[in-house]
Amino acid sequence: MTTKSAQWLEARLHEWRALPTETEWLEFKEAKTTFDPERLGEYFSALSNEANLQGKPAGWLIFGVADKLPRNIVGTQFKSDPATRDALKLQVANQTSHRLTFHEIHELQLPEGRVLMFEIPAALPGVPTAWKGHYYGRDGEALVALNPEEYERIRAQPVRQDWSAEVVVDATLDDLDPEAVIFARAQFIKKNPKLVEEAEVWSVATFLNKAKVCVTGRVTRAALLLLGKGESAHHLSPAVAELSWRLNDASGTMRDYEHFGPPFLFAGDAVLKKIRNLKVRHMPGGSLFPEEVTQYDERVLREALHNCIAHQDYRAGARITIVENDDELVLSNRGTFIPRTIEHVIESDQPPDVYRNPFLAHAMVNLNMIDTMGSGIRRMFSVQRARSFPLPDYDLSAPDKVVVRISGRILDVNYTKLLLANTDLGLADVIALDKVQKKKKLDDASFNRLKRAGLIAGRRPNLFVNASVAAATNTRAEFIRNRAFDKAHYTKMILAYLSQYGRASYADFKVLLLPKLSDALNETQKERFISNLLQRMRRDRLITPQGTRSHASWVLTTAGVESELREEESGTK
Repeated sequence: MTTKSAQWLEARLHEWRALPTETEWLEFKEAKTTFDPERLGEYFSALSNEANLQGKPAGWLIFGVADKLPRNIVGTQFKSDPATRDALKLQVANQTSHRLTFHEIHELQLPEGRVLMFEIPAALPGVPTAWKGHYYGRDGEALVALNPEEYERIRAQPVRQDWSAEVVVDATLDDLDPEAVIFARAQFIKKNPKLVEEAEVWSVATFLNKAKVCVTGRVTRAALLLLGKGESAHHLSPAVAELSWRLNDASGTMRDYEHFGPPFLFAGDAVLKKIRNLKVRHMPGGSLFPEEVTQYDERVLREALHNCIAHQDYRAGARITIVENDDELVLSNRGTFIPRTIEHVIESDQPPDVYRNPFLAHAMVNLNMIDTMGSGIRRMFSVQRARSFPLPDYDLSAPDKVVVRISGRILDVNYTKLLLANTDLGLADVIALDKVQKKKKLDDASFNRLKRAGLIAGRRPNLFVNASVAAATNTRAEFIRNRAFDKAHYTKMILAYLSQYGRASYADFKVLLLPKLSDALNETQKERFISNLLQRMRRDRLITPQGTRSHASWVLTTAGVESELREEESGTK
């Protein structure tokens, strides 16, 4: 970046002070001695995002100037030591997405006082700037959360730079692991058997060029990630090239951990060796003999791990994590989920239009780490479906992280087999039914589709498998708990209670009925059901309230007494 002269800075300061209002990408603060570091980070995010949206190369935060016209220079003593300003750059980089920090903190010594001009880089195309995971913007002069429309405008911008494709000037072929290069060649030949004769005699540089790992013999960041020596990872700094495996006990306390660096071509095997892939037993459909299977399918684990490597936002300066709990694995990588939703990936079943690291992803295809572009997630779902295991759970709630959970625990074998072995169901319906069994929220379209098919019952959000399904599984008891009795049953209970005790309050009826109501209702729905039932019985003149509204109690009417006597005489009580 070209260094800005003092004359240029003074001219811009004079120009901006004369503006009638502050702009979205410009902010003045007096900050005479101190400034809240959290607020500073929020302004960094906001001004960076607004600079992007306004087509500016940078946003500016200026200390030592009053923010009201005529914007007098008041001077600031904030970070007067150059070393503290350098430390501030690092502190900001540690808390922002992609480790963005100030282009420069310019210091001007003017006759009116000292001024600091923070030059904040515009958000990268396609990548909004976050501070501690939150995205900020500006509404006029106010600091606000970045609104969804502006967030999507930045996200929709074409990414002009592929981090993984950039040549590392100081790196050479000597920075690559010889064993990894040999293995990579073997995998390339396996992927391209027609090239076996010529590929075996290519020089290392030629092979790496042909495999699109290097560019004209020069080492790329992708090459260092996939094939680099561990000690050569410093060439990627400040990016972090590391997989972190952690083993937790049942309470969530860490029992063991290990970090794995390049070459990532071998790291997958190293991580898989650490994971305890125990044997579990289940009864396959139509058989009386148990079958032993591993908790985790190796194809699913490799696909999930290689997806993390391919789609990690290495500029965020974070590790790829693999957390092993008692009955699940949780893998996470930094970066937004570019295809938007899992349902979109499943339904389209085609390569996405945009990749975060296209050069790296294509290199992984050529080295046989990824079979085909775009179908890996769908394949993971299909494998888990065929094994009668729960489907992978993708958590996309964080704005800059993708988390996938892979269950190593069979839920109900017959129940799961019935759902997943039904050839009439598309994978989208299987995903929706999997959400039901995991008590996850269904969107309206999925809910209506499953409801019409008679596969689910209950009231949202408390849905459960329908009776026709439950009858063929081991979930009969759960269905009975979820199924509601008809209103006549509860009416009889209230009449019997009042016949026995004479009167009852609403609180008494809650004690009587709440444990008997369907588990498919939440507490609010149960209480509303009781209130509606009492009002219906009042309209039917079976019961009547007495006392004030806030301290009412209910008693039987003459009609209610007669109804209860008929129940006794019929012997149905």
